[in-house]
Amino acid sequence: QVQLVESGGGLVQPGGSLRLSCAASGIVFSTTSVHWYRQAPGKQREFVARIGKYNDTNYVDSVKGRFTISRDNAKNTVSLQMNSLKPEDTAVYYCWAFSVYGQGTQVTVSS
Repeated sequence: QVQLVESGGGLVQPGGSLRLSCAASGIVFSTTSVHWYRQAPGKQREFVARIGKYNDTNYVDSVKGRFTISRDNAKNTVSLQMNSLKPEDTAVYYCWAFSVYGQGTQVTVSS
């Protein structure tokens, strides 16, 4: 059974940084693409970033140049480094792989 667990969320001031991590059990991340999504209050869940099987990456335009997705095969984790955070980045962030979402981690950007 595939299980994904996100961590690393929290409260940060505008311009600050956070690093989210997604740990997997039941799958090997190196064999598949892994995505990050986010959902802000009252809004639909949206795609944020993806890392492919061959470490190719894609980002939504609003985070390009600020967020970086990466994979640690030894730890079977995928991370999302978020820099220059803005209030509009506030959302619950979800990891996704093999059609499974994690439980999410809250990111709040506020002064």
